Amino acid sequence: MNFNKSHSLFEEASQFIPGGVNSPVRSGKAVGTKPIFVTSGKGCYITDVDGNKYIDYVCSWGPLILGHANEKVIDALKETLPQGTSFGIPTPLEIEMAKKIVEMVPSIEKVRMVNSGTEAVMSAIRLARGYTGRAKIVKFDGCYHGHSDCLLVEAGSGVATLAIPGSPGVPENLVKDTISLPYNNLEAVKNLVKNQGNEIACIILEPVAGNMGVVPPVDGYLEGLRE
Repeated sequence: MNFNKSHSLFEEASQFIPGGVNSPVRSGKAVGTKPIFVTSGKGCYITDVDGNKYIDYVCSWGPLILGHANEKVIDALKETLPQGTSFGIPTPLEIEMAKKIVEMVPSIEKVRMVNSGTEAVMSAIRLARGYTGRAKIVKFDGCYHGHSDCLLVEAGSGVATLAIPGSPGVPENLVKDTISLPYNNLEAVKNLVKNQGNEIACIILEPVAGNMGVVPPVDGYLEGLRE
């Protein structure tokens, strides 16, 4: 496969965009490569600037479950866009969408819409802390929940007592209440809850880890966390 045009575009992008990409995970550094630059997509396939065609397992990191250029989505956009592209105030369509989500997911009672996963997680953590009156949050190694300061954390050694920022620019005092544990290790969670359970506001995870490769939970792991 030829990647000359993608590599050339990456060099150009690096002159105007920090790191050449708008999200670090897109850089390809973690897997020892450079990013490809995509020109089009249809269904489950994408095509890059060099003409290489791929099956897209990334799916825009989750939301593209209907595939690229889905005809029903395009038709809905054609119908809606002429009425306006952004308002900054409520519209009837957002009520319609919220109702549909509540109807489809039994555990969801209400929906707050935000612009990114980072904002969604920040709001969820704030709610958990406000409701419980506790400060500490638990995440898992390799799981990504956005780039807010308290979540850019590596685990301390052994028992999780020391949170270490995983990114320059994050002061240690902003991550002191974040505990990171090994993913798929239920015993580590049980031990932590036994010793510090009355300080923990919430446990947050990717049910199927995706930022470190597709790592499904072992049998009983999610059920154990819920208990």
